[in-house]
Amino acid sequence: MTRSVSKAVFPVAGLGTRFLPATKAMPKEMLPVVDKPLIQYAVEEAYEAGIRQMIFVTGRTKRSIEDHFDLAYELESELEANNKQALLDVVHRVKPDDMECVYVRQARALGLGHAVLCAKHLVGNEPFAVLLADDLMVGAPSILAQMVAQYREHGASVLAVQDVPKSEVHRYGIVSGTANGDRIVEIDAIVEKPPINEAPSTLAVAGRYVLSPRIFAEIERQARGTGGEIQLTDGIASLLQKERVLAYRYEGKRYDCGSKLGFLQATIDLACVHPEVAEEFRTWLRARS
Repeated sequence: MTRSVSKAVFPVAGLGTRFLPATKAMPKEMLPVVDKPLIQYAVEEAYEAGIRQMIFVTGRTKRSIEDHFDLAYELESELEANNKQALLDVVHRVKPDDMECVYVRQARALGLGHAVLCAKHLVGNEPFAVLLADDLMVGAPSILAQMVAQYREHGASVLAVQDVPKSEVHRYGIVSGTANGDRIVEIDAIVEKPPINEAPSTLAVAGRYVLSPRIFAEIERQARGTGGEIQLTDGIASLLQKERVLAYRYEGKRYDCGSKLGFLQATIDLACVHPEVAEEFRTWLRARS
């Protein structure tokens, strides 16, 4: 099986209820952090990792995501006519010419595992990445680029992980296993959102995966799990019985932009390094302290 990862799946069909009323008519993935929507940060991360086919698993209210990555003829013509080349370059960078965007509908919200399964016919028999736009990940190289490098080296599925306080294990998929160097853990167990007293460790899965195509067959075997949904975690637990799965302690920072606090933290931190506003914004912050 090839060790080249060329496709990424973005499950974006969720309703974003934690950001109501802002998400009543706008997808949560289109919420801007400074001047880019969350989904664009995730796509740029995948692009940096060498991935060129982006597969979006969408829902009925997500048309604006398709529009964002589509050609904006009227806008581009207006910018060109007014000699606004810098802004035109910004628009062109949203979707480089060598990037392909493909869309598939998840008709019913049956969980993350089901969303990934919706992309099976587009992924085929290839390894692929899964990125959750709620998790804005910052690293150099990008978190996904680090994970693709690990996949190429080991030839096994790779999950991004981080240590979390024990009081928070019930919010995550939690893994346990045997350390293989400083950053790799050979996973022997994974469980979705366990109670504190049942968690096998405090090593939590973040929103980045590089997966073997065998995961599709394992997801298809799963009954509904936690929350009455088809869980990707349960599919990975089944995959563990067939082949190696690794946890990777990534180098970088994760912002949980599925929560208001994480979203605000990401906005402030990224504004502080934004080339256009960083200096003035930091001055303003200092004046408030």
